[in-house]
Order: sequence, then C-alpha cells, then structure tokens
Amino acid sequence: MKNDYIQTLHPNPDKTNKKILLVKYEFIRRNLLDILAYLEPTHTELMEELYTIVKDNFEGGVQWYGETVKLDLEARGLIERTGNKPEKYRLKSKINEK
Repeated sequence: MKNDYIQTLHPNPDKTNKKILLVKYEFIRRNLLDILAYLEPTHTELMEELYTIVKDNFEGGVQWYGETVKLDLEARGLIERTGNKPEKYRLKSKINEK
C-alpha cells in the first residue's frame, strides 16, 4: 500500500486534479473530515487548523495536500461550500440532519 496512488477528483469536471499517494490522501482526508465534524471554517481557517493538527506527523506541503484533498472531497459530494460571504466549508451530510 505504501506506493499506491489515488487519482483525486476536481469539482469542476473540466479540470483534472492530482494523483497522490493513497496513504497521504487518507491521512489528510481523515483530518479534514474530523475538522469539519466540529467546525464550519473559512478556507483559511480550515487550512490553518489542518496545518496545526498534522504538521508534526506529515511529510510534504500540508496546504498543498490539504487543498488537493479538499477539492476531491467537494467533487465526491462529502463537503460543500456554504455559499455565504465569507465562504465557509461544512460536511454535506449536515444538511440532512436538520
């Protein structure tokens, strides 16, 4: 599994996102979803929180991987932008909990 890759998706179907190591994808994905389980942050807040949580346990550019995986989660319908100003992010499943 160490050298397995995943082709990440982009919310814009005309764009191609990056192919990254699966182990890094899963680590960042898990942390982004954990953050969004208790916060509805702006983009900056989301990336800062991610960096704070993973910086000591992650090799690579946290913000770069964070952005790549965030776009993938949007494309897969797991998270969404609120549409407000400033734009914030949330788990998409929270809509159905109301």
